[in-house]
Amino acid sequence: MRKMKYSAENAPQAWLYLLPALIIIVIFHVYPLIKTFIISFEKGTLNNLVFNGINNYRVVLADPKFHKAILNTTLYSFTVVPIGVIIAMIIALTIFEKIKNKDIFETIFFIPYLTSIIAVGIVFRFLLNRDYGFVNYILGFINIGPINFLDDPNMSMVTLIIFGIWQGLAFNIIILLSGLRNVDRNYYKVADMFGATKSEQFFRITLPQMIPILTFLLMVNFINAFKVYSQVFAIFNGKAGIADSATTAVFYIFNKFYVEYRYGQGMAAAVILFLLILLFTLIQNYIMKKLSE
Repeated sequence: MRKMKYSAENAPQAWLYLLPALIIIVIFHVYPLIKTFIISFEKGTLNNLVFNGINNYRVVLADPKFHKAILNTTLYSFTVVPIGVIIAMIIALTIFEKIKNKDIFETIFFIPYLTSIIAVGIVFRFLLNRDYGFVNYILGFINIGPINFLDDPNMSMVTLIIFGIWQGLAFNIIILLSGLRNVDRNYYKVADMFGATKSEQFFRITLPQMIPILTFLLMVNFINAFKVYSQVFAIFNGKAGIADSATTAVFYIFNKFYVEYRYGQGMAAAVILFLLILLFTLIQNYIMKKLSE
């Protein structure tokens, strides 16, 4: 008699246990995505939408404000994510190798992750204030400034990038520390026997072992960076900087939908952003997979 292999996919009980989660995913993720795609081809009010073809996409793709929003979002993503991961790696390595009471410092670094972005944004507004901010006070000792971080259109993206890097450090540090704990220490013992330097050990042992963690971090951070909105709202007090100098893709979508009431155009912009994020994520995963091989 042929023995049947167990398969979770063919077990009715497994699907029964998964059903609540699947229902939530369909209602709050799949259905909104489908609805967004449908509305992107329509115009009018939410109660009276009519088919509009690809006109919404034409308007959005020809809009200079959308071009600026995508440019700002790309600049933010490709600056905040790599710099944030590098700084987090340095801090994580320092805590892991140099500090004895690691749990205390992990808790200290994790606290900002639990704090509301709006609350942190209010604090940053005080720190970066041109007249009485602590940052300009410190810069004054080296004869720099005062710098108008908040009300100068040319500084808006710099301010947003600084805020974004700091805001993402806590999560990155905790994830990297968990990855460092899983690196086999025997590799370092062998490396010490052959006289390998610390930098050689990092690039030949630590970094290759951390590729899966770094792949996860980069993917999550880039997706979140492309969807940046709360940071802009918090640091610029509900606006996208002076003269919309720090407008981002999600901020553009929000304005189209809730301010201008152009629902079709807002959803068209959302679909375009979704496709850009999807394309970049696939490319990034392909590159990281090749590096790991």
